[in-house]
Amino acid sequence: MTDDSSPNTPLPRHTDLLVVGAGIVGIAHAVEAARTGMTVRVLERDARAVGASIRNFGHACVTAQSDDLVETALDSRDGWLTAAAESGIWAREAGAVVVARTRAELGLLEEFRDQRGAELVELLDAAGTAARIGAPAADAGIVGGAFLPADLRVDPRTAVGGLTRTLAGRPGVEVLFRTAVGRIGDGEVDTARGTFTADHVVVCTGHDLDQLLPDLADRHRVRRCALEMASADAVAGLRTESALLTGYSMVRYGGFNTLSSAPTVAAELAERRPDLVGVDANIMLTTRPDGSLLLGDSHHRDLTVDPFLDEDVATLLLDELASIVSPSGFRVRQRWQGVYASSPDTDLVVERVHPRTTAAVVTTGIGMTMSFGVARRVLRGL
Repeated sequence: MTDDSSPNTPLPRHTDLLVVGAGIVGIAHAVEAARTGMTVRVLERDARAVGASIRNFGHACVTAQSDDLVETALDSRDGWLTAAAESGIWAREAGAVVVARTRAELGLLEEFRDQRGAELVELLDAAGTAARIGAPAADAGIVGGAFLPADLRVDPRTAVGGLTRTLAGRPGVEVLFRTAVGRIGDGEVDTARGTFTADHVVVCTGHDLDQLLPDLADRHRVRRCALEMASADAVAGLRTESALLTGYSMVRYGGFNTLSSAPTVAAELAERRPDLVGVDANIMLTTRPDGSLLLGDSHHRDLTVDPFLDEDVATLLLDELASIVSPSGFRVRQRWQGVYASSPDTDLVVERVHPRTTAAVVTTGIGMTMSFGVARRVLRGL
């Protein structure tokens, strides 16, 4: 497969902005900068994006972010919709449905509605929740739920590639794939294709931050988080483009897990399903434009993660999802290891490492959600 390098006349060695990394966070910086008329060069070691940006659910989880991130997430939502309109990528204002299967989970959703407001959190009864996702409420053990209309859906397999192709066709933009980066300096980057300079450099390498800026990664205790994920054929009756979240999702996201009823839900999950809690499961699914399903996921963190998938873990995840939407199970077509940057200390590392160089890395599993908001925040600060 060919890469998506720019068809334009090569730019001078010096540009207004130089972005290291062509995942979604790096591409978002480039898209936002190019729209203002800046000259932009993007450097990427692979022939196309193959990391976290294509291995995820394609869910911009806007509503459930913590209080300190929700405005950036809403800004990112606007960035996604603007970029989608420019590029023609698949993006839907489809929201998310959060399924409650116990009274404690429903109570947490009610508290969340009271905190965020009815405009962002629409409570549903059992029948309303089931109707949203096309699952029988009684059979799935659904007692209620919530619809989060501000959440956004994109197709992770095609979104970053589509944005990159549109970006690469803009005058004043150059995307260089198969370009390994070595030293990061002050407004300067050494690569396998020589040295490039810019008024400002932004380093958006995600979980590989430690490969280029190890001291920064160590200071924020950045590790890799590996996930077990799968895709499956469409399920008869499942008729939603909304993301489907569960109680396991509620206790992960900052908008939920800081509320007073969250510890009760976490304790209930740990007592009822210690096996799923033990693999740090987030039981959720999304649909792709062709109707196929993205299913997951578990989480394991280390400085370097083993590449091996555990079939027992996959079975746990798939069986739990099947109990909600597909009693007969799933026809799995693909399995893969997702990966993203993770820090126990912060959700974002946005830091000047030199006067003319900034690192911008999302250090939890919300890179798709936050990408355009982080880019706008960084660019406003230049």
